Amino acid sequence: MKTETLLPDTAACAHKFKESFKTTSMLEINALFAETAILPYKKGEYIYRENTRITGCYFLYSGTVKIFQTGQRGKDQIIRFGKAGDIFGFRSVIRNEPACTSVETLADCVVCHIPNTSLLHTLAHSPEFAYEMMQIACKELGDANHYIRDIAQKPVKARLAEVLLLLANEFGLEENGALRLNISREDLSNFVGTATETLIRLLSELKVNKTVDAKGRKIMLLNIPELKRLAES
Repeated sequence: MKTETLLPDTAACAHKFKESFKTTSMLEINALFAETAILPYKKGEYIYRENTRITGCYFLYSGTVKIFQTGQRGKDQIIRFGKAGDIFGFRSVIRNEPACTSVETLADCVVCHIPNTSLLHTLAHSPEFAYEMMQIACKELGDANHYIRDIAQKPVKARLAEVLLLLANEFGLEENGALRLNISREDLSNFVGTATETLIRLLSELKVNKTVDAKGRKIMLLNIPELKRLAES
């Protein structure tokens, strides 16, 4: 028998949002969420697609997503992975432009859709919220600049090591050292910026050297000091 996803109420979403936006008052957050739609998504669904007009930004209450752009030849370039507590789509709202990325779920998700008018009103009337949004935008810009430098200067193995450490930091590790984020080889290669075949070969080399182990979508980090050494090479 198919079961329906139990959705949180607006108050629960607002309190979850407060965990990420610590200096914004609950009064302002409640106003921001007054017209919010709380939506369930199954694994593999698109929340929105690149070059489409979106009617608001999105706050991820639970689950994981990938945020990516598609090149002229149809190859995806993953910009980042999103987890519970992340907000995305706000750039297109602020700039009044079509979405510059696509967002696809990697697991079942609950998403809070914050309408354009609510976001823009809160940005205009809450200095604390505007500052915290600016911090997020600056971090994303810094990450993008870092990625451009790595693509230009680092070999693929170094980029792979750096990405594995990044995912461990962002999503955590299980007791056996496995990344908590289940990720396909294709998605990992699209994040590293290389061909899937190259990624599989490099993982095999790291496995032989007992730096990582890989079983299905699970990747275990066995030697973090060695990964740090490779990432800095």
